[in-house]
Amino acid sequence: MPHRLLILSVFIVASCGLAYELVAAALASYLLGDSVLQFSSIIGTYLFAMGVGSHLSKYIKDEDLLARFIDIELLVGLIGGVSATLLFVIFAWVAAPFRVVLYALVFALGVLVGMEIPLVMRVLNARKAEFAEIVSRVLTFDYLGALVVSLLFPIVLAPQLGLARTAFLFGIANAGVALVAAQAFRAELRQATALRLRASIVLLALIAGFVGAEAVTRWSERGIYGDQIVHAQTTPYQRLIVTQWKDDLRLYINGNLQFSSRDEHRYHEALVHPALSALAGARRVLVLGGGDGLAVRELLKYPGLEAITLVDLDPAMTQLFSTSATLTALNQHSLTNPRVQVINADAGQWLETAPGSYDAIIIDLPDPSSYGLGKLYSEPFYRLVSRHLSDTGLLVVQSTSPYFAPHAFWCVVTTLDEAGFHTFPYQAHVPSFGVWGFVLADRHGRYQPPKAYSVPLRWLDAEQTASMFRFPADMPRPEVEPNRLNNQALVRYFEEDWRRVIR
Repeated sequence: MPHRLLILSVFIVASCGLAYELVAAALASYLLGDSVLQFSSIIGTYLFAMGVGSHLSKYIKDEDLLARFIDIELLVGLIGGVSATLLFVIFAWVAAPFRVVLYALVFALGVLVGMEIPLVMRVLNARKAEFAEIVSRVLTFDYLGALVVSLLFPIVLAPQLGLARTAFLFGIANAGVALVAAQAFRAELRQATALRLRASIVLLALIAGFVGAEAVTRWSERGIYGDQIVHAQTTPYQRLIVTQWKDDLRLYINGNLQFSSRDEHRYHEALVHPALSALAGARRVLVLGGGDGLAVRELLKYPGLEAITLVDLDPAMTQLFSTSATLTALNQHSLTNPRVQVINADAGQWLETAPGSYDAIIIDLPDPSSYGLGKLYSEPFYRLVSRHLSDTGLLVVQSTSPYFAPHAFWCVVTTLDEAGFHTFPYQAHVPSFGVWGFVLADRHGRYQPPKAYSVPLRWLDAEQTASMFRFPADMPRPEVEPNRLNNQALVRYFEEDWRRVIR
């Protein structure tokens, strides 16, 4: 094998190694819930294992370098290729050892990848290549491979192929490197035929896995969700799953339940109507998040509203809820209503340049389970929102559960207080979620819950509304700090609160 081919193998090794860990981290986020500690521990375990692998590589004899490099490539391809599918199956059907298997796979792959780079350098050195040139070129292609896959993974690979097929694709790349190496070095290898045969078998097995990965993933997800999956899609931003059991439609984003059609009206009526019914002259409303169109459906009950702007990051989400016959029946075609403008953009970036103000702003974003989401619950973000709220306008923020996640809930309240709002926290019982929390806010502290509603509602009435603003004794307000960008306290509170619930 020429030197250039060995250097190219370094590029592929680096790409594949990082790709497997990105798949593992994404799968852990999807199946276990997004966690900063979880992501960092996976990457940390992988880097530590690479160090172990680099140390172990010195025990491989010089005369066995090429053969062991090929064997390691095959092992990396086989283990890494099947890793995502194996984790899906274990989580769905044998849940108990999932974390053990996850970190065992990460460690094993790290050790194997850590052995490969030193082996390539030793092979090149044995071929009388200049040492400085070896180190420079190997490390250059190592880092270049990591950069390429880190860009391709979220933009192309995960959205287009899904996690399971992405892992198989890189497994195929590893096995391909092994087969090419076995062929190129056939004159120097003592067991060249056996190595080529092993590489061919592994390559064919991984290709078969790539073809069948989607079917296995869907079978596993049926075990995770229980109900029939009627839509499954991986986008550049998230994994969307829609399930159905009899008349109950459910949406899951990254494995987290977003709504059940049997009781979502409670959530969305509580989110929208305590504010809108108190704004008799409202003409313009902004919704951040809420790409399912269900909050917009409630807003459209007010004939006086002239314009509703919905800003949601994921175009796949709004497209799905604009075109699926089943889902548009649920949101009553709200996203295609002429009074509604749908904008697919990051809420924070859009607010930076958006003109005008609104009579009401409804923030229906996912829970603050990561730093990326936590910034949309921060004091600077709420000050940015305030610039777009009219002087008499009302702001509403969905704020997780005050019962199950009290520190996270009251952190949202405290952060809005810090941003200069007067806050009116309230809670509602949604059977699918339990007690769920919201925060209503204005500039002057003049808000009063409505005494009656002028639009048709299924659940909410004046008596129920009054009770929502009263918190029982077992939901006291704890002392918490506001959520600022430099500390992201809310993400920490959220993780700690929910960890106690699911432990």
